[in-house]
Amino acid sequence: MKKFILLSLIGMLGLSTMSFASRIIQVKGSDTIVNASQYIVEEYMVNHSNARIAVTGGGSGVGISSLINGTADIGMASRNIKEKEIQEAKKRGEKLNEVVIGFDGITVIVNKNNKLSNLSHETLGKIFRGEITNWKELGGEDGQIIVLSRDSSSGTHEFFKDHIVRDKNTMKTAEYGKGVLYMPSNEAIKQEVLSNKNAIGYIGMGYVDNKIKSLTVDNIAPTIKNVGNKRYPIAREIYWYVKETDNKTVNSLVKYALSPAGQEIVKSEGFVPVK
Repeated sequence: MKKFILLSLIGMLGLSTMSFASRIIQVKGSDTIVNASQYIVEEYMVNHSNARIAVTGGGSGVGISSLINGTADIGMASRNIKEKEIQEAKKRGEKLNEVVIGFDGITVIVNKNNKLSNLSHETLGKIFRGEITNWKELGGEDGQIIVLSRDSSSGTHEFFKDHIVRDKNTMKTAEYGKGVLYMPSNEAIKQEVLSNKNAIGYIGMGYVDNKIKSLTVDNIAPTIKNVGNKRYPIAREIYWYVKETDNKTVNSLVKYALSPAGQEIVKSEGFVPVK
């Protein structure tokens, strides 16, 4: 009898745990906007204390795939959804809505001791394809260029490849060079550039600080104005992808992200608000 009661209690606890887990809204995806999204969620929950929301990174690909397979309610992304992802969602009977929550300028960074201050997008392409390998070829000091990129799960990796490595898809088969070092996060790239005078990498503008040197691209700086009007060559949207749902918390959270308060958070995290 005691054994039966114990098993019953364990079963009830399991059901209770499943029920609790099912009420947690999962926001997953882009590491570029994970901090901004976390801040938005924290501020949202100040006035929605009953909401349970978890925010985790992993990359844009992870966010969108998690949304499609049902392990996320919101997929954070720093790139557009791919056609194959749209089709996979359709196979599952899901329609995904694209929500632009802000704009980002992918910022090219070097060590503060690097003499260069500007590179053209064509030259950047040659560096990241491995066609230019020494800083002296660009008027800098003699030293092998250490090229840093985000890993392939990153939407920033994809966007930079399309717009710089493949020169806005005029070089559709071009890839990153063999010597490129792939890093797991914006912060990892920033720390490597900070410690290595020959390194070059790219990060979201929300991660830029005065410890590193930001380059202009085609003599255009990644400022709020230049990113907002898309004059900066590597400007892009940052997204939340959501399913069409009647979940009040998800819909309310998206609405908050686009509200003046939510957009102020986007701005405070170093990105350009849409409103």
